[in-house]
Amino acid sequence: MSTAISVLGGVGLFLLGMSVMTAGLKGLAGSKLRTVLSKAAATPLSGALWGAIVTLIVQSSSATTMTTIGLVSAGVLTFPQGLALVFGANVGTTGTGWLVALIGVRVSLTAAALPMIFVGALIKLLGGGRVSAAGAALAGFALVLFALTTLQQGMGGLAEQLHPADLPAVLGTTWWAGLYGVLALAVVGLVMTAVMQSSTAAIAVTLSAHYAGAIGLDQACALIIGQNIGTATSSAMAAIGASSTAKRLALAYILFKLIAAAIALVLFPVTIPLLVRASDSIGGVTLLAAYHTAYNVIGVLVLLPVINGFTRFVERILPERGSPLTRCLDRAALATPIATVEAVRRTVARALESMCGSLAAALSAASQDASVPARQNTVPTAEAASALRQAQEFMSEVSGPPESQDEQQRLTSTLHALDHASRLAETFGEEAEFGMPPGGSQDARAVEICVEAMRSAASLAAEAAVAPDSSDAEIKPRTASPPSLTSEKELAAAGTSTDQALAHLEHCAKALGEVRRDHRKITLGLVASGAVTADEAIARVDAVRRLEALAHHGWRSAAHLLGRGA
Repeated sequence: MSTAISVLGGVGLFLLGMSVMTAGLKGLAGSKLRTVLSKAAATPLSGALWGAIVTLIVQSSSATTMTTIGLVSAGVLTFPQGLALVFGANVGTTGTGWLVALIGVRVSLTAAALPMIFVGALIKLLGGGRVSAAGAALAGFALVLFALTTLQQGMGGLAEQLHPADLPAVLGTTWWAGLYGVLALAVVGLVMTAVMQSSTAAIAVTLSAHYAGAIGLDQACALIIGQNIGTATSSAMAAIGASSTAKRLALAYILFKLIAAAIALVLFPVTIPLLVRASDSIGGVTLLAAYHTAYNVIGVLVLLPVINGFTRFVERILPERGSPLTRCLDRAALATPIATVEAVRRTVARALESMCGSLAAALSAASQDASVPARQNTVPTAEAASALRQAQEFMSEVSGPPESQDEQQRLTSTLHALDHASRLAETFGEEAEFGMPPGGSQDARAVEICVEAMRSAASLAAEAAVAPDSSDAEIKPRTASPPSLTSEKELAAAGTSTDQALAHLEHCAKALGEVRRDHRKITLGLVASGAVTADEAIARVDAVRRLEALAHHGWRSAAHLLGRGA
């Protein structure tokens, strides 16, 4: 009974310590976690590398994965980039196994852990901000060390009652019996992880059991295979009812685990005898930690070169069914303020592109036939207006304030862009036709200028919708090439063309203001001469005023989206 209590208590303390330490490390990292992940995935290899490093630092693959889901949902990262980070997180999470192998099962750290728990808890309670987070990280780390000591004591008692011969054999038997033993232990490992909801805790139990002599090296390797598959169960459960992005990443994660497990099972008859022979000179727990890391590294190395094809396969299995305008408004992004802002910014950009494109086509048709109403393309415009309303509601649910001056500026620009785009939608939604009555040169000139403005605004909004970071001085062109492969000359040229397009849009908006003033004087003269009635004059003046408002809001919204707003 005491053995079971020690084992269960050790596992519980380990899970609690990991939770407290992870929360502290995340708080200590602050916005750095999001910044590093959003800028480190230029290539699949760098994404996997930084995913492993960040996970090793914060000691939580879940933290890395959930942050990645938010960034992918918001459009900050592409799906292949996000998947590369998740792959790397699987490698980084094996670092805890090395902690267990090199320190936890070899040295009793109870005497040092208890004072560390006291000091860490005191700092957490009395400190604030990152000081408090550092205290939580220290206390959590000490809890993990204390838990490993408790777990090791429990495993010592278990070793007196359990022997490797009591478990299915995986070596030294017939092929079928060995396969049965591997699969049976893999299933046990999967169940352990599913119950504990932590592969790290399950592997800590396995390493401690092997160190105590309760299970053999080959049996521990089979358990590790199952425990790695078991981590996918939490992702599968989290994907139920989740967004399409979360479901895709969960499916890709499960497939990755299954492929890595299949490779490990195929190589099992080759690798295990080598490990057994190496155990004569190297500690078994060290070999198990190395096997755990190599297991995940090989899976990453196999899938990383074909990550684009792999992601296309996943996207075909789970296609996007939502509106393309609101695709970024994924609730997974709400947990990360920077991802929330980016999701809203891209939604505004897509809605603005849709509305301005529809307006340009409708006004162009109206200038050729005055009986054609500008609102002939009502469906996409109504959808864009609905997307903007959803963006406003989405922004109101952001999890917290910006954590840096740059994030604050980006939030302010996004809110201004959303406001002007919403006003443009309201103006376009007025029950009136923008087709000009025949016979007025100023009317035709106003329509022509507004068409140019709408086309420019649509083009700039399209750039903002796909640019990795539109607030940079150099706006990346829309291209299939990775941003890191774009030359400085190309970036400079793109920035110049963007500034020119924005300057042209501003010129059109101001020119329409001049046309409106001239048009009002001319119309008043026509009323005085009796050429037009007062009602006709008011309708014509209002039409030009609305054209000016459309150009103005399109210009201001595009400028704020591109970080050029005043």
